[in-house]
Amino acid sequence: MMLFASVLMLCIRAVFTAPSLDQQLEDNWHLWKSWHGKKYHEKEEMWRRMVWEKNFRKIELHNLEHSMGKHTYRLGMNQFGDQTNEEFRQTMNGYKHNPSQKSRGSLFMEPSFFQAPQQVDWREKGYVTPVKDQGQCGSCWAFSSTGALEGQLFRKTGKLVSLSEQNLMDCSRPEGNQGCNGGLAIQAFQYVQDNNGLDSEESYPYLAMDDQPCHYDPSYSAANDTGFVDIPSGKEHVLMKAVAAVGPIAVAIDAGHESFQFYQSGIYYEKECSSEELDHEVLVVGYGYEGADVAGRKYWIVKNSWTEKWGDKGYIYMAKDRKNHCGIATSASYPLV
Repeated sequence: MMLFASVLMLCIRAVFTAPSLDQQLEDNWHLWKSWHGKKYHEKEEMWRRMVWEKNFRKIELHNLEHSMGKHTYRLGMNQFGDQTNEEFRQTMNGYKHNPSQKSRGSLFMEPSFFQAPQQVDWREKGYVTPVKDQGQCGSCWAFSSTGALEGQLFRKTGKLVSLSEQNLMDCSRPEGNQGCNGGLAIQAFQYVQDNNGLDSEESYPYLAMDDQPCHYDPSYSAANDTGFVDIPSGKEHVLMKAVAAVGPIAVAIDAGHESFQFYQSGIYYEKECSSEELDHEVLVVGYGYEGADVAGRKYWIVKNSWTEKWGDKGYIYMAKDRKNHCGIATSASYPLV
């Protein structure tokens, strides 16, 4: 242990005292700004540079520890590099659960005589649209909703159609959703049922704004549902059966940590993650394991809505069967089509 600590401190010292570090940081800063199209006023740039550099150093340290076997995942600088974790959480994480609200969904019943396979990836079967971009808006709930509905529509018709998040943003307030200020997938599914339809992405494109009137046009409706199904809370083995038997499932997770903000690759396990304090909705599109057999490290395949620049081409592989890590099975549902 003492040897590990000594080696780690020497590595850190070498990384952070190199003569050319300041110039490297300056070059990386300008390259990062150019890549992500960032422009600031002079005073703001000083502040954003400080935030970015702090995040950069944390990422470097984490990855150094990863190379020594301390973590199962790597971090990477991305489009959120100039945001504090508090700013990031306020802007991007829009799951708004009301504990007193009773779900109107039916409860998932495990299919009889069904043996879930050891791994599933619905992307390979055509159930999943490309990774989307919610922008600077807490509309994650709309993207997890359309993702689940897109999968069920494909299951029924064999056609993969990208559905409109903006339709949900503009029109599902009566069901309880609040646009960029958050919402719930189950309320989105309820809207589709109440409205008897949801427009396609092509006919009702996403604007990342929530001050627009409802423009739903039934002539462009591309999907409908007859309600939704809730997965029993906290039971990962049931969620696994649902994913295997039904397709992609909308789930809520705790995504409020710096490690999630800058996740890049590997199996995500954050010791500070909560299984109850959830703030973000995403889409489980499968599961699997790392290693020669199923006894290896297990993971959920999770589609996010922060572009392919975030994570592993827009996805995160989250630890599976680790006591409902980050609440992945706490609030999971899918629409009935």
